[in-house]
Amino acid sequence: MRKSLFYYLFIFAFLLLGTTCFSQDLEHYKKIFESTSSTTEKLVALDSILSIEGKGDIERFVENSERYIELAKEIDSIEAAAKKMIGLSYTLTSIVNQPEKVRRMIDELLARKYRIKDSFLLGSLYLKRGGANYRLDLEEATKDYQKAIETFTEKDSIYKADAYLFNGQAYSNLGKFVPAGENYKKAYQYFEALKDYEYMVFAQQGITTMYSMNGFYDKAKMERDKNIQKLKDLGLEKNIPVMYYNQALDYKKMGKKKLQIEYLLKAYDYLKNDLENKVLLADRTYVFTKLIEYYIEDGNLAEAKKYFDIVQKAHDPNTKDLLYISHYHEILANYNLALGNYDLAQKSAEEKWNAAKAMKYEEDIMTSEELLSKIYAAKGDYKSALQYKNSSEKLKDSLYNTSTANSLAYYQTLYETEKKESELLAKNVNIQLLEKDNQAARRRLLFISLSLLLFFGLVFLYRNRVQLKNKKLLQEKFSQELLVSQEEERKRISKDLHDGLGQQLLLIKNKVVQNNDSDTKTLVESAIEEVRGISRNLHPFQLQELGITKAIEMTLSQIDENTALFISSEIDNIDHIFDKRQEVNIFRIIQEALNNIIKHANAEASKVTLKRNSNTVFLEVKDNGIGFDFSEKYQDMKSLGLKTLLERTKFLNGQMKVTSKKNLGTTLEFNFPIA
Repeated sequence: MRKSLFYYLFIFAFLLLGTTCFSQDLEHYKKIFESTSSTTEKLVALDSILSIEGKGDIERFVENSERYIELAKEIDSIEAAAKKMIGLSYTLTSIVNQPEKVRRMIDELLARKYRIKDSFLLGSLYLKRGGANYRLDLEEATKDYQKAIETFTEKDSIYKADAYLFNGQAYSNLGKFVPAGENYKKAYQYFEALKDYEYMVFAQQGITTMYSMNGFYDKAKMERDKNIQKLKDLGLEKNIPVMYYNQALDYKKMGKKKLQIEYLLKAYDYLKNDLENKVLLADRTYVFTKLIEYYIEDGNLAEAKKYFDIVQKAHDPNTKDLLYISHYHEILANYNLALGNYDLAQKSAEEKWNAAKAMKYEEDIMTSEELLSKIYAAKGDYKSALQYKNSSEKLKDSLYNTSTANSLAYYQTLYETEKKESELLAKNVNIQLLEKDNQAARRRLLFISLSLLLFFGLVFLYRNRVQLKNKKLLQEKFSQELLVSQEEERKRISKDLHDGLGQQLLLIKNKVVQNNDSDTKTLVESAIEEVRGISRNLHPFQLQELGITKAIEMTLSQIDENTALFISSEIDNIDHIFDKRQEVNIFRIIQEALNNIIKHANAEASKVTLKRNSNTVFLEVKDNGIGFDFSEKYQDMKSLGLKTLLERTKFLNGQMKVTSKKNLGTTLEFNFPIA
């Protein structure tokens, strides 16, 4: 007993500590958000706040998510804004009922879709906008779902499957049954490949609903029974009540009241045994709406009250789900009308009408207007009753005409398809009979032709490949020999300048000093310094004297001191890693890269990074200059700078990467393997 008590006390203390820590963390991030002026820090703090708070407070969740999206847009972090928008969309569309806001916010992000490289994010934005348009404009919803399908790649197949499913539902509600069926079929195939059996059934259910909408009740019943059995086999009983509910609606349309109540009670039995509330709230409310309606029409108010009390006990007054609100107020309106509480019934019917209007569900709007007509008639306000009656009849005629036209189009398409298939089958039989005699000869001829073509093609490809390989090797060998030859020539000229002209200038300087001619002395010293500079540029003797690391550092210092370019650097020691020729080429790469920046980049600053790793030496030269189009620059035969850098990189068996955009600077990256 003591052990058990200690255990529960420990668990309680742990939970209390966890709650306290979360509270402290939350306050910490809130303080950061309020105090910092950095947009990036604000984003990180908001992200942490959203993660800790979750969706407990819907208004705060929406407010913080919208703040995050606006801040991310300010710093052009469109992908981060898209991620938060995807998480916010369902809440705004289905709970807060602001699909127009969702559509507007997503439109703003899609205006900068070129900043979104992730196919999942871009496809999801179209998917979520489709969800908003589902409430606003079904035609636009189908366009969004199609864009989502086209944007998602195969790695996003689960989301592509969702897009097909939702597109099928949208087309079905528009009465366009042919494209609806095609989308449902695609969704089913994707879900089947993903082994997502629950959504396979949803896709099949969409097809079943189309059978029902077009009056194929027997076919719908047969398919629905198959789906129910699948759900039982897969242990997905939570979806069965809505299947029974839909079958009950079909029986009502057929005028079979006994079978209608039988299937409604089957649905209720599942709800009664759903102790963990796995069945969705909206699905539960559908069933209770029709049960109460049935018993009221049957005059059995005692039985209607039994189910009404269950609904009232489970009711959540804080929910903002419009589907639930619509059906809940339909229950209240019917029940209060039956009891004679006309004012309460009218208020509830108006609530249902408002919810249906917000969702743009025409059948629900029609049901609301029929209810209001009955209520006003019961109150003796026949003018209002007639007004709502006419409005509901007008809407019913519109729905009937649309449904009939689309159904006829559906049947016509099925007929034309079957007719074409029959004609094609007859033609195919005749063609097969005519071709039977010469089919074998044609196959032999085709096989011989293909074999010869393949043989000569392989010979041609092999010879072409060998020639290209040899040509490439010759070009690389020539380029490398040319670099070595140039370096040797530079070394010779540098030595001649230093030992010949340099020595002569020193002698002249000594004579001038003896004659006390200070002006001439200054000129001679300037000439000596210039000769030394040319000599150093032609061949870096400091490589032999100081080693490559110091030679690079000295070169960077000289450029920093003698030019307007500000240079920062991070240089690791790479002495004794490479041989002399390799060191000269690395030195030249840095030298030529910086010369290109000084001459062409119009840059204010540059950074040189040289890092020694376990197997490679990494070199990076960055600038904040005007940048350029790499492919255009490299194809320009006059631009030898990049080609020379690439040849020197090949000499070192290294890799070179150029990143540059106009007005955004240039980055050169090199990786040289360590032998």
